[in-house]
Amino acid sequence: MEAAPWWPAPAKLNLFLHILGRRADGYHELQTLFQFVDYADELRFRPRSDGRIVAEGVIPGVAPADDLNLRAARLLRAETGRGGGVSIAVRKRIPMGGGLGGGSSNAATTLLVLNRLWDCGLERGELARLGLRLGADVPIFVHGQAAWAEGVGERIQPVAPPEPWYLVVTPDCHVPTAEIFAAPDLTRDHRPTTIRSFLAGEVADNDCVAAVTRRYPPVAEALAWLADESEGDARMSGTGASVFAAFDDEARARESLARMPSRYTGFVARGANVSLLHRRLREAGLEG
Repeated sequence: MEAAPWWPAPAKLNLFLHILGRRADGYHELQTLFQFVDYADELRFRPRSDGRIVAEGVIPGVAPADDLNLRAARLLRAETGRGGGVSIAVRKRIPMGGGLGGGSSNAATTLLVLNRLWDCGLERGELARLGLRLGADVPIFVHGQAAWAEGVGERIQPVAPPEPWYLVVTPDCHVPTAEIFAAPDLTRDHRPTTIRSFLAGEVADNDCVAAVTRRYPPVAEALAWLADESEGDARMSGTGASVFAAFDDEARARESLARMPSRYTGFVARGANVSLLHRRLREAGLEG
């Protein structure tokens, strides 16, 4: 019998992140631009005859009740009445708690692949609406296109920024997103910008950086080191802890990676305006 394939769940970067205000429900009004990179976790889905949806192995630091892959599979089955048992295995590569979207990406891969394997027949927009119930970033990964996002991240518009090589560096700390968005010193009054202004080269930053670096000195140190390596182009993704810089070519990015202090982990990957998962689905004839 043919072995079940491994499906990619790529990381994302927030090329900028502005916080425009706080809503009455406590959520924040945001502007951000998501771009994927060709660096991914991998997921495998194997049918089960007993009807159970289970994880193969344990993701360190993730309780079974919080496993977004299991929640996504159960939600899809409950909403469509289709599908059976499945075992879900994950090969983790994306740093957890780094602002790179690993958990959300895994959930989106689960929805997209099982939608096909179980013949659920949902369109991408319907899957994105399901994904929003799992997390604000999940729809971005479901749609699989670099996107300008507003609101809490649910209003998205495809964009096509340049696709440079990135060096992504993660210090040895975990930054809880909820802590940063609750921080009293977080800037929440950024004036709105436009897609045209950003793509024309307007300087855009991450409003979470000051609050994060005050609380997590290793992130400040990683940003400073990467700024020296990249002529000042060092940014933080989401609420961190991962930071990144763009390079014109892979060799230059890898030279900096080779000089990276051992207290950090890092990788080099190409920016991608179309998700690695969606390219794989298309190659397999499963893109809908």
